[in-house]
Amino acid sequence: MTTRDDDPARDDVRMRGFRRREEVATVLARVRARAVARARAIEEVAITRCAGRILAADARAPIDVPGFRRAAVDGFAIRGEDSFGATESAPIELTLIGTSLPGRPCPKALCEGEAVRITTGAPLPAGADAVLQAELARPGRTHGGRARIEAIGAVAPQRHVGERGEDVARGELVLPSGRWLRPADAGVLASLGLARAPVIRRPRLQLLVTGSELVAPGEAPGPSQIVDSNSVVLAGLCERDRGDMLETLRAPDGEDALRPRLDALIAGPADVLVVTGATSVGVEDVMPLLLRERGELLVHGVAMRPSSPTAIGCLADGRLVFLLPGNPVSCLCAYEFFVGPVLRYLGGLPDPWRWPHPRLRLRLGQKLVSKIGRLDFVRVRLEGASGSGAREVVPVATSGASNLSSAVRSDGVVLIPPALEGLPAGAEVEVLLFDEHHARGASLREETATTTTAGATAREPR
Repeated sequence: MTTRDDDPARDDVRMRGFRRREEVATVLARVRARAVARARAIEEVAITRCAGRILAADARAPIDVPGFRRAAVDGFAIRGEDSFGATESAPIELTLIGTSLPGRPCPKALCEGEAVRITTGAPLPAGADAVLQAELARPGRTHGGRARIEAIGAVAPQRHVGERGEDVARGELVLPSGRWLRPADAGVLASLGLARAPVIRRPRLQLLVTGSELVAPGEAPGPSQIVDSNSVVLAGLCERDRGDMLETLRAPDGEDALRPRLDALIAGPADVLVVTGATSVGVEDVMPLLLRERGELLVHGVAMRPSSPTAIGCLADGRLVFLLPGNPVSCLCAYEFFVGPVLRYLGGLPDPWRWPHPRLRLRLGQKLVSKIGRLDFVRVRLEGASGSGAREVVPVATSGASNLSSAVRSDGVVLIPPALEGLPAGAEVEVLLFDEHHARGASLREETATTTTAGATAREPR
């Protein structure tokens, strides 16, 4: 039986296998085009909670900071010219007329021959144009009930004075749109009198876990059941990529159970929809067909290992739906390639399409075998003494994509491009590390061994 391109039967690979698999680069291009066509959502958050977020609009100063002239040192506010010629042997007397403290300025205006005691940061009184440091003054004689000081050194006008707007001038562009706000940035925004900041809303991801054999994390599996680990792994990856993961939905196998749960996922508020399982070539892997009924099926089957059964679709409202394999390593791999970049883009993170992993260039201790036309995601570990330059990369032995422990035993991955049949021992490769620890030249296994030897207490990983 032949099928037309618009016939749903052509997308049914159950018990048939894939006629063809799309190259990873082609899939990424399609995903990127759909993602960038969507507008990023914006929200306002309290200034106290904006650090770590992406600013959604230019921040210009509505006021001068500071909004007044202030003392830069402790001492006495004076007219600079009144101190000209003062020395320790020929002091000049000045009459004290008050005190200026932060938040409590002196209300009196300064006249010729007068001084106001002042502390750092306090407003300069009217008439003053300089601050005489405390060490250049000493108590003078009281005259007519009024205290005096003696200036024993001179200061020029404008000396030790912080000008209005010295920190930030009114109308100045303080922070540009798209900036990843640091704690100091949040402090500057607060100093401008702002209570809230417009930021790009963290994209919301919702997950539908499928599989009659799966129980939720924390539940005891029964006979022939296993605990779902994908939801836990994806929650951590979503947090790393600055997304918000909504409550996980679950469904057993079978079209009658999957159809309403997929509809519930689509009806929800998530910006990115993810389904694990029911996307391969088994008789119950109906999710790609169900998705095709509800939107556009962009791709099903990717030329990569693991994760080849990955499918990706798009709803009428532009939201992307990712159907990830149920095998844990395949699920992790597909997320890293396709879901993570979309989350980072929608969240406004810089360079979202680049892998968010620290990288090392090392030599292979063993050859890596691949197949032309397929991208391989090879889990590897680092061997040799850290920091000595003798480290090399070796593949982690594994019997399949269902063994998540292989990712735990790995330090990172090496990507073998589809144009190669593999890589020979001794070849220099780029390793995408799972964490920063090894990027600093330390081996977690070595550190653990060192700290537990001779009864020592193990340190927590940094």
